[in-house]
Formats: sequence, structure tokens, C-alpha cells
Amino acid sequence: MSTPSFHPPQRTLMGPGPSDVNPRILEAMSRPTIGHLDPAFVDMMEQMKSLLQYAFKTENPLTLPVSAPGSAGMETCFVNLVEPGDTVIVCINGVFGNRMVENVQRCGATAVTVNDAWGDAVDPAKLEDALKQHPEASVVAFVHAETSTGALSDARQLVELAHKYDCLTIVDAVTSLGGVELQVDAWDIDAIYSGTQKCLSCTPGLSPVSFSERATQRIQKRTHTVQSWFMDLNLVMGYWGKGAKRAYHHTAPINSLYALHESLVILQEEGIENSWARHALNHQALKAGIEALGMGFIVEEQSRLPQLNAVTLPEGADDATVRGILLNDYNLEIGAGLGDLAGKIWRIGLMGYASRKTNVLFCLGALDEVLNATGAKVTSGKAVAAAQAVYAAS
Repeated sequence: MSTPSFHPPQRTLMGPGPSDVNPRILEAMSRPTIGHLDPAFVDMMEQMKSLLQYAFKTENPLTLPVSAPGSAGMETCFVNLVEPGDTVIVCINGVFGNRMVENVQRCGATAVTVNDAWGDAVDPAKLEDALKQHPEASVVAFVHAETSTGALSDARQLVELAHKYDCLTIVDAVTSLGGVELQVDAWDIDAIYSGTQKCLSCTPGLSPVSFSERATQRIQKRTHTVQSWFMDLNLVMGYWGKGAKRAYHHTAPINSLYALHESLVILQEEGIENSWARHALNHQALKAGIEALGMGFIVEEQSRLPQLNAVTLPEGADDATVRGILLNDYNLEIGAGLGDLAGKIWRIGLMGYASRKTNVLFCLGALDEVLNATGAKVTSGKAVAAAQAVYAAS
């Protein structure tokens, strides 16, 4: 018996990621594969670095895509900047701060945690207390946009505090890059990583990273060999460094890099600031519709991510039932809550290509119909009109 080809259903992806992929990016992936040391591919690599510098708003020479998902970007930052015996302060306000702690421990270092409630931004006062109590700390790590809760922390302030106490910074920008203001140079961020599948609207599998000159010097002066051969930037830069002559390190995911290149071209065409504004507008429209239904958000407005909306379930709604109907009957994916928030929230993504008016109205209309049909206590019939009013006023 032969196995047939796989043909996935056509979904509208409005969960925590991956997001809808722009058709231009899917087309880019189908272009002819060439060698990873081909001069034409090397030219594209140089363009890629420049495009990523634009997206991150940085001039860091050490800016490149790691050939693996955002979790590998995180690990790249930690294994290159953290050595055995170091102390790293990690701010935790959701799932991904906990993953940072695991990375610190696997590097043979000590993790000191600064904890905030899920749904809250990182508290700068708590971070400063930890910095005062641990003068031996050399790195501060935090999540800029916490995907598990939809909370946005003040990266600029947290970085300033870290530098005040002579610490480097590692910043998770997996969900923030392209969706909200992010200024790597202006905010003096030392090491940052992201993912392609969120606000860049690319396929999953690559992790853009950028390292400041201060961080680069730390990497070059390490006293221990980087524990990961694949992620050792001293080796990777032989392939991603300047000039036409490249040292073979690994076979790059060529067609995926075509896709990332196209996504960054699209971002540049729109303008990074315009992308931020588009995400903000669509969030406001979604917010109006969610509130018209009688639902709310778990994150305070001043710390709320526009591209990842953590909304509370209305009375009488069953999490899995509603999401199942949306997926099976509407081909619409929204995300469930994680950890203590499981069964209490939905995570509605408005990321990249998915952050557009048609998706906002479709999602609100579908939620309205499904919640009303399943007996949840909502105010039906007003959500789409409320969102339309926001667009009309913009």
C-alpha cells in the first residue's frame, strides 16, 4: 500500500504561532535550490544580514539567522555568553523565562530568578533588588514579549538597569520582532534572538540573532570552549562573516533562507514603523470586539501585546469545545492557555500577515457565533460592528 502525498487543510492561523505565511514567502521557498557556498547564495546572505539589521534596528555586524527555530536562537545566546560558574539573573513572568533558567543551568551557571505573576510585565524594581543582592552576576536575561501571556516588558529600562550593574543582557524577542517597537542599538541590547514564524510571517525553522560589540568581545574572550559545536559563534562566523570566501560550517537551510529573505523584503517595503502601527490598529479593533462580547484581557492595557491577545473565557464557555469548533467548522486556529492559565484564557494572535482587517472581523464573527451557539454568556451581535467602528475612525 502506498502512502499518499500530504495536503494540509487551509487554515487561518490566529494562535500564538506559527502565523499565516504570506503567499509571496511560500512562492520564494519554491525557487530552485542552489549550493550553500554558491556565489549567488553568498550575495543573498549579505543582503540577509542587512535586512535583519533593519528589522532589529541595529548596525551590529554579528547579526544573522541561526539555522534552527527560536529555541535554538535562545540557546545560541546562552551557550556563547554564559560560562560555567557564572551567575545569571533571569526574569520570569511566563513559560519562556523558565526555559531561560534551564539554559543557564545547562551551561553550568547559577540562575537567580526574579518572578512576576503570569500576565504582568517584568518589574524593574524587583530586578534592581536582585542586582544589588548579587553583585557577582554577569548577565541579565528576560523576555520582551511573553508569548504565553501576552505581556510586554519595558526592555529599554531593564537593559539600563543591567548595564548599571555591569551585566550583559540577553533578550527574547521571538514574538516582538516586527510587531512592536524594538530598538536594539538605541536600547543598547547586548544579545537578542527571535523567530521567523511570528510577526515576520515566515515559515518556522530559523532564528534571527544579533550581538553587540560588547557581547562579541565576551564571546571572543571566553575561558571555556562553547559547549555546543553547532552554535559556537566563533565557528559560525566563518560561514556568515564578511567577504566572498566562506568556511564551510553546515549546510544552510537554503530554501527556508529564501523565505526569510522575502519576508524581510516585505517588511522593508512596508516600513518597520508602519508594521508596528498596523499591529496596534488591528489590536484595537480586536479589543473593541472582544469587549463588545463581554470578554476581557488578563494583561493591563499599558503592558498588553498587540500581536498576542490573552483573552478571558466568558462564563459558560468550554475551552476545548470552542477551539475545536473553530478549527473544524471555521478552519480557524486560536491558542489555548498554558500552565496555570490552561482552560482560563485563549491566545489570539495578530502576527505579521495574519494581522489584517479581514482576519480580525472573521475571528470576531466566528467567536460570536460559536460562543452564542454553545450557551456561553456573551453579548451577541455587536462584536464585528465594534471592530468596524475602530477601522472607520482610523
